[in-house]
Amino acid sequence: MYFICFVCIYTHTLNVLLFLCFIYIYIYIYIYSGYGGMAEDPQIQGCDPLVSTQRSKLQQRRAKLNQQINRELRLRSGAENLYRASSNQKVKETVALELSFVNSNLQLLKEELEELNSSMNVYQTESETVSVPMIPLGLKETKEIDMTVPLQDFISEHYSEDASLYLNEIRDFMELRQAMRTPSRNEAGQELLKEYYNQLYFLDQRFFSPHRSLGIHFHWYDSLTGVPSVQRALAFEKGSVLFNIGALYTQIGARQDRLTLTGIQNAIDAFQRAAGAFLYLQENFSHAPSLDMSSPALSMLVRLMVAQVQECVCEKVILNMQNNDLNVLLQAAQEAARVSDVYSLVLQAMSVPLLKDYVPFSWISMVQVKTHHFRALAHYYTAVALCDCSDEDEGGEIKALIQVHTRRPEKLNLHDPEDMRRLGKAHLRKAIIRHEEALRLHGVCKMLRKMDILQEVLSHAHACSLEKYSEIDQEDDFCEVAEAPEIQCESHTQQKPDITTPDFSGVRVTDIFHRLGPLSVFAARNRWVRRHACLVRGEAGLGLTLRGDSPVLVAGVLPGGCAAEAGLREGDYIVAVNGADCRWAEHAEVVHALKSSTERGLELDVITLQSHEVQPPMLTFEITKTNTPLPQKGLAPILIAPPHIYVRNPGND
Repeated sequence: MYFICFVCIYTHTLNVLLFLCFIYIYIYIYIYSGYGGMAEDPQIQGCDPLVSTQRSKLQQRRAKLNQQINRELRLRSGAENLYRASSNQKVKETVALELSFVNSNLQLLKEELEELNSSMNVYQTESETVSVPMIPLGLKETKEIDMTVPLQDFISEHYSEDASLYLNEIRDFMELRQAMRTPSRNEAGQELLKEYYNQLYFLDQRFFSPHRSLGIHFHWYDSLTGVPSVQRALAFEKGSVLFNIGALYTQIGARQDRLTLTGIQNAIDAFQRAAGAFLYLQENFSHAPSLDMSSPALSMLVRLMVAQVQECVCEKVILNMQNNDLNVLLQAAQEAARVSDVYSLVLQAMSVPLLKDYVPFSWISMVQVKTHHFRALAHYYTAVALCDCSDEDEGGEIKALIQVHTRRPEKLNLHDPEDMRRLGKAHLRKAIIRHEEALRLHGVCKMLRKMDILQEVLSHAHACSLEKYSEIDQEDDFCEVAEAPEIQCESHTQQKPDITTPDFSGVRVTDIFHRLGPLSVFAARNRWVRRHACLVRGEAGLGLTLRGDSPVLVAGVLPGGCAAEAGLREGDYIVAVNGADCRWAEHAEVVHALKSSTERGLELDVITLQSHEVQPPMLTFEITKTNTPLPQKGLAPILIAPPHIYVRNPGND
């Protein structure tokens, strides 16, 4: 009987525990999966890193590789220090063996990361269209940072406030930073990055004093190599966010369907904005802590983005081509020649000593393939124009055909249809040679061989040139094939690339730490003393004059008056009246509070500025040195204009 009761009680207890566990799991999922109140704020929502998409898997794998590379680098650094410090030969041999293993692991990890960076298919359009893939850039990864203690300490010491009252603000800022790490691949993701960038302006003004270090370290990984960089300067955080803004635009541009005019225009806009972000970064940073933010790398990325814009412009011309119109064919040929030339400049930028072993091999191969592919298209469209032009307006056509070449064709009379056919045949011969070289380079690179779309595009273009060549080739033509001149680039391209600088004013933000007070006074660069004063109204009143809003300034003190006796001085700021905070109060509100005082008097809290540094129109952020494998250490000052500021008045909430 007792045994049966025990079993029943045990079973009931177990069921209760299981029920409680189920409730706990349900609440956890409800809160953290986006259904709870914490996820309702649209300002702090990034894409869910747990969503199983190809892009998220790639980004998660890149983050893990960055951590593994960081671990191996630290092991190698420690082993090298031990090798240099030890005088024991056996120890040196053991350490040398371990170093060989570490270097081997590091090389394998870097090769795996390079393969991930070469995964262009993940970022391309998901439609069934066939177009040449674009080169996107992966986001820089960063570590999660707990800013609670440093910010609370600064609030307590500098602002003399109860830091526990600002836990919500600190949490909101940290959640915004966490969401910024995984932006969605659309305009909402861009707005999230720009919102965080604008909040960094307020964070810098509130907490980063030139007189002390906040003690926060920003960890960021190189976008291509995964090598970590650590700095205490907020400018490094800003620069990394700017880099990710540009990188995200490359991903947005790569995913567009470029077989429609709308898709092409969207891709052009995205790549122009990416070029603008990288150029802005290049102009404001020097001696960057990571190679991806160095001037040569950013210059290369700007050229790459401009080349991809030019490629989109060429695709736009080809898409509008109808009925083999001569002018459109020649324009397409010249645009294709321009694309080839621009990619040649990109290849030169990738070949500089600092970047030669840094840029992924798949990128170099893709640029080489596109250089030959578009040069082949230039010769192909010129050949079609030569062979298929009509007899109408023959004089104008001949002039246009001559001008499309860099030099006048030798020993050929373009008024003779047979000579025009021979010149077209020569262009097709050059086109076929270029197509074959593009296919050969495609076959050399392992990552490009996996891209079926690229193989299909190159093979189709090659087949078109072969078909056209066999169409105009004559069995009884024993004349020597003429040497086709190169194609003259279009002097006035249909759409010139317009590098677009990032516009941060379009994202309006509210200062998360606005409760600390107006930024003009309550900033890290200012020092003040807070005093408490008791005033008793006399026959002549309080004996002071006020000026300004938020906070109200004591403009004058009547000698011998109540205010003077209480210790108030000209230049003091009134921050509280009878215990009510008035840092954000307007002039009329403070005057009304003073006039409403009783005979017992007034209790005022005022602050007196001890030092005030005039804020320049452009902010200068001094950078500290960083531990990095690059020969350059530290960042030069970065000049960044303040964002478009929207400050909420708490008194009106």
